[in-house]
This record gives sequence, structure tokens and C-alpha cells, in this order.
Amino acid sequence: MKNKTITIGTRGSKLALWQAETVKAELEKAHPHLNFKLKIIKTKGDKILDVALSKIGDKGLFTKEIEQALYDHKIDLAVHSLKDLPTELPEDLIIGGMLTRAEVRDVFISKDGRKLSEFTAKDKIATSSLRRKSQLLHYNPELTIVDIRGNVETRLKKMNDGHCDALIMAGAGILRLGYDEVITEFLESDVIIPAVSQGAIAIEIREDDESIQPLIDAITDETTRLSTLAERSLLRELEGGCQVPVGCLSEVAGDQIKITGMVASLDGKTRIRESVECSLDEASEKAIELAQTILNAGGKTILDSIRPASEE
Repeated sequence: MKNKTITIGTRGSKLALWQAETVKAELEKAHPHLNFKLKIIKTKGDKILDVALSKIGDKGLFTKEIEQALYDHKIDLAVHSLKDLPTELPEDLIIGGMLTRAEVRDVFISKDGRKLSEFTAKDKIATSSLRRKSQLLHYNPELTIVDIRGNVETRLKKMNDGHCDALIMAGAGILRLGYDEVITEFLESDVIIPAVSQGAIAIEIREDDESIQPLIDAITDETTRLSTLAERSLLRELEGGCQVPVGCLSEVAGDQIKITGMVASLDGKTRIRESVECSLDEASEKAIELAQTILNAGGKTILDSIRPASEE
């Protein structure tokens, strides 16, 4: 494999490039005898910017074109935000590994520095996520929530131009891009439970490519791998794609993990939260049981009522 150049596929946004560059740097450090380069690939989600994500209803919105490049051997591995990867991957593709997880919480960014608790019905909060909307309305049914699309810079500009008074975004992305100073507050899990696998960078590869897997193993964080795969097991059991109000939080202490799962109705009136504690090794198995507990507690009714609306 010496002198071979290994091609890393990525989206072209500033955040996606940061993630891909980080993976590239880790691979170069672990395998100094190999060459690595990036290839930017535009996805459907990058092209459709004027429609709410929940209305597009495509689970592979930010991944399909990149996965096609893997199939076509135009790239050797792909870097994604793990939360963007559907729980059911295309045939013959697998998650090869992942870097150490970053910040998992969402952040509240307000134009004038006010906190979420100070917002009223006349203030507009922008998010394109049904998970965030439903939990915000559960926290305060009076809140006014508007849709927003675009990358981090675009959203900040839209807020400053008057589209909204505040934004809610994943903290990991804001911190990775060095925008720490715009964060008004981190939103704790009693207000908003994060998305499944939020804060994790995943590396997707061809299942039959035995030369690439060992390279990824060298940079994979095992705790992140076990905890995020458990979260994805929960999401798969709930049959939830990106656009359903499902959240999951993993709290790891040593070899033990506490997994909290959440399903909420779109109007926020009903929010079901359940937790399980177990060893990391049995986390995926217990996460499936947790999903069943949530479904039996009313989660199934909520999700069945939402799916037709979000898939129109």
C-alpha cells in the first residue's frame, strides 16, 4: 500500500471540511508512510436550501452522493457527521470507525445575549429540527419557532439580518469552527436532549475493503464507538430517521453508561423520556430494550401520528 494515495470524500461546507481535515490529520499521524487527500462531493442537502428538512423527508440527504462515490471507487472512505448517517446503511457499506466524540449538547445563540428562559412569544427562535421544535414547545408552549436552513455562517447572518432573534444549533459544530463567542448558553438535557450520535465524526467505508479498515481502527475511539452505536440501535428500533422528534443522550463513566431516550409530539404537549444504565459492552442490546419501553409508553402512538405528516 506504500505510496498509494487514499482519497477521503466529504461535503464542501466549512464544518464538513474541518471534520474531514481532522480525520486526514489523524490518519497521517497514525500512518505517516501513506498519502491522503480530500475530494469534495455535493449532496442533495447542499443543493436544496429553501425547503425545511422535515418536508424533504430524505434520510440520506447529506450522504447519498458521497456513498455513491464509495461504490464507484472514486473515494476510499467518507467522513460524515454521524447524526447525518441513516441507521440503515446501503448494502456493502459500513461505519469503519469514529473519532473521539466532542460536545453533545445543543447551544442557544441569541442576537442580544438573552437566555432561552427570557424569551417570550414575540421572539422568534430558528431551527429546522423537529426534535428541537418539539422539545422547545414542551419547555414553553408560548415560544415562536421559525424554520431556517444553511450552514453555520449563513444562519448567523440570517439572524443578524432579522430573520430571527435566536438560533439553536449543535454545539460541536459551533466549537469546531471557533465561534465560541456567539454561544449564549449550552442547553442541558432537561430542556433539549441532543440528536442521536450528535458530536461524533464517522468514517464510512466499503465492507469488503480490507486494506482500509485497519487504518481506521488506529484512530477510532472505542468508547465513542460503543456509545454511538447503542444510540443508533435505539433510533433504528424506533424507526426514526433525521426528521422525527427523537433524541438520545449517553453519559459514560468508566465502563458504565446511562442512555436516555426521548420521543416528543410535534406540539410539545407529550414528551416521553426513559433511561437505562448498563455496561458499555451491553449498551446496544439495552438500547433496543429502552426503545421498546419508550414505544410502549406512548412513543409508538406519537411516531405513527408524525410519520405521514413528515413524509408528505
